[in-house]
Amino acid sequence: MPKMKTNRSAAKRFKLTGSGKLKRNKANKSHILTKKSAKRKRNLRKSTTTDSSNVKNMKKILPYL
Repeated sequence: MPKMKTNRSAAKRFKLTGSGKLKRNKANKSHILTKKSAKRKRNLRKSTTTDSSNVKNMKKILPYL
């Protein structure tokens, strides 16, 4: 059986935490930042965990994570 391929775009966006959860960065921080408040932009810097409904698909495209 051949090796499974990792989805490279997903591999660059997701990391695994120590407890096995998927960590991701928040969206909406790349442009059109003038209308967003400082508090909102500050909170967008923080990473968060991937929603549980998406974890099964993410583990499938990241087999060696």
